[in-house]
Amino acid sequence: MELFENERINEINENLKLIEKKDSLTFGTDAYLLSAYLPKRQGLVGVELGCGSGVISLLALSKKKCRHVYGIEVQENIASVAKRNGELNTLDEAFSVINKDLRDVTVSDVGNEVDFVFSNPPYMKNDSGKANENDFKNISRHEVCGEINDFCKCARLLLKHGGSFYAVYRPDRLIDLISAMRNNGIEPKRLTFIHSNTHTPPSLLLIQGKKGAKSGLIIDKPIYIYKNGTTEYTEEFSRIYENCEIEDIR
Repeated sequence: MELFENERINEINENLKLIEKKDSLTFGTDAYLLSAYLPKRQGLVGVELGCGSGVISLLALSKKKCRHVYGIEVQENIASVAKRNGELNTLDEAFSVINKDLRDVTVSDVGNEVDFVFSNPPYMKNDSGKANENDFKNISRHEVCGEINDFCKCARLLLKHGGSFYAVYRPDRLIDLISAMRNNGIEPKRLTFIHSNTHTPPSLLLIQGKKGAKSGLIIDKPIYIYKNGTTEYTEEFSRIYENCEIEDIR
């Protein structure tokens, strides 16, 4: 695979490689967690909103969690990288990249209503935090091309009745996230907090909601990434990293 200027290839695991632009956001723990949070049902079709380089979609596909994923990405250069990553991993027939603003997406873009939608949305408001001079990173971190309500509105549009929305987000924006989900007919059903260790407050959260469902939220036991006082993964997170699956307590 030919690399262009300012690009590199990272090995994600034994089955997956990823082209990344050096000046864009690289994948991290949140990508592994969200891909692990998705269910494993091989016949399903999903959509990733703001797919970036495609790592979450490609992890899900490589672990045979679904049949096809449509990746929506507003940044043309990044969408091109995602498409090439599908080709690099011979998953291009199962991964369709659409270079479009999610606020303009219609059901016809993905063929039909889908089984699930997932996203790692920008978590910083435009008026919060220090804006990054790099446009790629700024759009990925700040709500430049869509607020959380826009992400939930697009998810509602694309989901079948009873279909699920999955997201990884920041705890300080939890109320905004739940409000946006409910405003768009997506009822929160499962919530999991992620902590660095047992001594720290949560730094991430995972959430699942269902379109058209009745109220009733289950809060999972927390997930701890590191053993206290070390940089060694806990047994639980090691299993998540290796198997791309998170235990459902229900």
